[in-house]
Amino acid sequence: MHYDVVIVGGGHGGAQAAITLRQAKFEGSVAIVGDEPELPYERPPLSKEYLAGDKVFERILIRPPAFWDERGIAMLTGRRVVLVDPDAHSVTTADGETIGYGKLIWATGGSPRRLSCEGNALKGVHTVRTRADADRMIDEMADVTRAVVIGGGYIGLEAAAVLAKFGKQVVLLEALDRVLARVAGEPLSRFYEAEHRAHGVDLRLGVAVDCIEGEGKVSGVRLADGEVIPADMVIVGIGIVPAVQPLIAAGAEGGNGVAVDAQCRTSLPDIFAIGDCALHANGFADGAKIRLESVQNANDQASVAAKTIAGLDAHYDAVPWFWSNQYDLKLQTVGLSIGYDQCVVRGDPVTRSFSVVYLKQGRVIALDCVNATKDFVQGRKLVTEGLSPDPVQIADAEVPLKELV
Repeated sequence: MHYDVVIVGGGHGGAQAAITLRQAKFEGSVAIVGDEPELPYERPPLSKEYLAGDKVFERILIRPPAFWDERGIAMLTGRRVVLVDPDAHSVTTADGETIGYGKLIWATGGSPRRLSCEGNALKGVHTVRTRADADRMIDEMADVTRAVVIGGGYIGLEAAAVLAKFGKQVVLLEALDRVLARVAGEPLSRFYEAEHRAHGVDLRLGVAVDCIEGEGKVSGVRLADGEVIPADMVIVGIGIVPAVQPLIAAGAEGGNGVAVDAQCRTSLPDIFAIGDCALHANGFADGAKIRLESVQNANDQASVAAKTIAGLDAHYDAVPWFWSNQYDLKLQTVGLSIGYDQCVVRGDPVTRSFSVVYLKQGRVIALDCVNATKDFVQGRKLVTEGLSPDPVQIADAEVPLKELV
C-alpha cells in the first residue's frame, strides 16, 4: 500500500488533518492509520459524559462513518505503527504490514503514565484514554462501592465527579499539596478541592502511593505510611507519555515529545507531528518549547500541517484554550499561566461563578473562568494582545473585561 499522505493516529489531530486536507482541495490519496478499532471519536467525553452515560458512543464520533468514504479517506483501523523508515518513506505496523507514504503526519498523542509500583495489572485498575478503557469501567461500575482515584489533574477530578454522581465512595489521592498544581493557581485549586469535598469525595493531598493490593482483582491501595484504602476500582490519572518512540528511533529530534517547527515539520524529511506529542516553541509561553495536551492544540496544529502539505501558507500561533466539566461547573481556560507572578480573583468563588486572571510582569497571560463564559470570551483579547490593565479593575466583576481592552 502507498498513499500520498499517511496520518498515524486516529484521534482529534489525525481526523482534523484529513478533514483539512480535503477542505484545502488536496486531491492525493489519504489514509488514517489508527491502533484502535473505532473510527475517530472525541476523547474528552470519555471521563465525563460518556463515562456518566449521558452520551452514547455514536454521539461522540467526530464524523459519521459515511463521511470518510465520501471524501476518499482510507481508514486503516486496528493497526499500530511500530517502525518508521524515513529513507524508504514507509511505516511498518505491529503485524508486519508496510505502508508507503509521500508525506507522513504523526498524530499518536500519548499513552497513560503508569504508577511505578506493584498492582498496575490487577483487574479493576484503570486509566482513561480510550473507549475501551471507559467501557471496562462502565462494565464494572455496578459492582463498585468504593473507588480510589490517583491523581488530582483534570482527568482525575472529572472521573471523581462522575463516580460521586453515581453514589460511589470516592477517595482522591494527590501527591502534591494541591490539585491542579501544575496548571492553575492556588485559588482555583482550593475552590475545586472544596467542591469535591462538598460532594462527598475524600480528597487527600500530599500522599504517596506504595502499591496497589489484590489477588487477581484490586482490593485496596496501600499508601507510603502503611494505610490501606479499600477499593473495588482504582483510576490512575497521572498524565501521559508522548507516543513518539518510532520517530525518535528513526532519528527525529526530540525527547519529551518530537520537536517541530512553526509548520509542524519534524527534523525528518516529509514528516510532520501534531497534537499532544508535538514539542513546539509556543509564543504564549514566551517561546518556551512545550507540549500542549488539548483538543484545541491538536486541531490547530493539524490544520497547519495539512495546509502546508496542500501548498498553502500556514504557521502555528493559536492562543491555547481548554475546558473541563465537573458536577455543574464549567471551567474554561484561555492562555497559559506558565511563569505567572500574580493572580487576581475576579468575582466571589462562593457564588460558584468567578475567574482567576494570571499576570506576568503586569501583562495578562491567562484566565481560568468558572461558570463565567463572558469573562472567557472577553478576556481572550487581553491574552492575545498581551495587555496590562489595572489589577484593581480586573478584580471588579462589575467592570466588563472588554472595557479593559
